[in-house]
Amino acid sequence: MNFRTDLAIEAAEPHHLTDEDVLQRQRQIGDMTLTQLQILSPHGESLLGKPRGRYITAQFPSLSDDERHLVDYATHIGQELQKMLPPEGAVLVAGLGNRTVTPDALGPTTASMVLATRHIRGEFARSTGLDDLRPTAVVTPGVLGQTGTESSELVRGVCREIHPVAVIVIDALAARSVERLGRTVQLCDCGIAPGSGVGNDRQPLNREVLGVPVIGMGVPTVVDAATLVEEMTGHGLPADQHTPMMVTPREIDLVISRAARLLAMSIHVALQPAYSPSDLMAVAREM
Repeated sequence: MNFRTDLAIEAAEPHHLTDEDVLQRQRQIGDMTLTQLQILSPHGESLLGKPRGRYITAQFPSLSDDERHLVDYATHIGQELQKMLPPEGAVLVAGLGNRTVTPDALGPTTASMVLATRHIRGEFARSTGLDDLRPTAVVTPGVLGQTGTESSELVRGVCREIHPVAVIVIDALAARSVERLGRTVQLCDCGIAPGSGVGNDRQPLNREVLGVPVIGMGVPTVVDAATLVEEMTGHGLPADQHTPMMVTPREIDLVISRAARLLAMSIHVALQPAYSPSDLMAVAREM
């Protein structure tokens, strides 16, 4: 049975991969595992069902409210994100998803904690000592059912007005393994296709659509119900009994809260390395 997953690391697991098609490297940092997977060829794209590009996956134990752990993880994830971005220029951060549906609220929740700095410039920036802030704009485009407009259309319109050098797109992901829910961050340099993991494909946000590099960033918050059945019983559902259904943890509100804090701090590490990510997040939440 073909289970849905947005994670490149899971898509790679069933296959025997060669370095000519998919280059995979792994390193351990404390209790966090960082895996870099680069799809290099059309055959690699076909095997994994993912577009060619670089995917970074961070795996760690269940997140808690311990700020020290979050900052530690965010520091390493943010450094990987920074490598995917142009070194200078304005960056647009777009938080995708539906704020009123908890498993889908990761993007808007993260965006609310990212400090917008594009308007802090000129004499005010110099007099306050904030002239070294990287220009950052933040947008939460909502979902098609709320706005009647594709997220990619709204983000593309903002790009045409502010001309960012790159876009960071945040979205909730679907995983194949229950163990990865809320415990995994994926970065990729080939954009994102909203809703693909739950069978609700929308127009992608990538370089072809937006005209600038697009970094996809997300955490899995749901898993296919058929996967859950197989993990519990060791047997897959018959094809005629496989009704598409996604399952989310009971403590999903905590998962979203902690994952959003981690992603927001990681973005601050990447964009504003001279400042404390916790302090910037606190300021953003007060704005």
